Amino acid sequence: MKEDWIECTLVEVFETVTGNTPSKKDKDNYGNEIPFIKPPHIFNNEVKTSTEFLSDKGGNKARILPVNSVLVTCIGNLGRVAINKVKVAFNQQINAIKPIESIDSRYTFYQAQSVSFRNQLEKLSTSTTVALVNKTSFNSVNFKIAPLVEQKAIVKKIEELFSSLDSGIADLKKAQDQLVIYRQAVLKKAFEGELTREKKSPQLIRLGEVIDKPRYGTSKKCSLETKGIPVLRIPNIGSGIINTEELKYASFEEKEITTLKLKEGDILTIRSNGSVDLVGKCALITKKDINFLYAGYLIRLRPNHEKINSKYLLHCLSSHSLRVQIESKAKSTSGVNNINSGELASLEIPLFTLKEQHQIVQEIESRLSVCDKVEKDIADSLEKARALRQSILKKAFEGTLLSEDEIAKCKADVAYEPASVLLERIKAEKNG
Repeated sequence: MKEDWIECTLVEVFETVTGNTPSKKDKDNYGNEIPFIKPPHIFNNEVKTSTEFLSDKGGNKARILPVNSVLVTCIGNLGRVAINKVKVAFNQQINAIKPIESIDSRYTFYQAQSVSFRNQLEKLSTSTTVALVNKTSFNSVNFKIAPLVEQKAIVKKIEELFSSLDSGIADLKKAQDQLVIYRQAVLKKAFEGELTREKKSPQLIRLGEVIDKPRYGTSKKCSLETKGIPVLRIPNIGSGIINTEELKYASFEEKEITTLKLKEGDILTIRSNGSVDLVGKCALITKKDINFLYAGYLIRLRPNHEKINSKYLLHCLSSHSLRVQIESKAKSTSGVNNINSGELASLEIPLFTLKEQHQIVQEIESRLSVCDKVEKDIADSLEKARALRQSILKKAFEGTLLSEDEIAKCKADVAYEPASVLLERIKAEKNG
């Protein structure tokens, strides 16, 4: 850290506050006046509105933040950050740093996003089940103060670099969206018969006609402790394949193992989720996956291989026309979207001969293999962009982001003063 900077704790500089939630039993606490912020609204962003609002009455019972406060999630997913551009209330899962004149609010906002700040939160977490950093611990987080003139120069440079980076990220995400459109166009042609040599229309049948009775997974509690048999869960359902990270385990009787045993060519599908676009998401069971069992939020589809090719069915269930059917059956206003085994069996699918199915799978995979490679390249580039963002923040708060000329310009400013002088004035103002 530079010699004219200084490090202190948050409590030495700022007033911090933990949010609260006005009682929901009194409906008059909620209305349309004051945005009420919860962790899902916070993702290293500016907050201008919310999906939930308090009334003026509820606002009197809440903790209201002035504009340019910095909000930090401190329960569960630690260290997501926001800065409010309007007056907001916030819940108890968030600690907030109120703005002061001697510290640029956006300097605080960006420092709170840095790896060093996040690492401190994780070390201060007091729970092994749900991560928690209370206000007392939050106040002990170290904060690096640069001279105010330099703070403003650092913020300006971060935002210039982030603007360029965000432009590149936007282009990458646009390319991702275009690949999604291309992928669906290929599947549409495939299941309309455009990729078969004869180019004939398929027969429409119910899914239940070409699979065994769909079977639900186990409701047994699973653990990260590697004892028993690994159990596939929702996080293990990748894009058409099984992802074996974050496996959990449980012990089973022989009868349960027989019932839940997987075979090569089976398809696991998600039956219940808060996000409707994840309901019906599928993964194909390959030879390497047959020793796993599967959990209750998944359903096993076992194709009759005399009637349908497993890969054909996997691609079919990913097509737009099937997604429309699945989401219309699954969508719920309760917050949990669900599709049951009977609804899955009733899905209407296009069916070709086995020979044509095999040909269609080859044509799809030939076209999408290039798509898969490009998608991977984009994902790698997005990951590099995220790493570069953190690299910029790391340099910023180590004092190495500005060039020598930019630092000299700061020091030549008539308002320049070392951070130690700045801190003493802040303390005097707090105590006064």
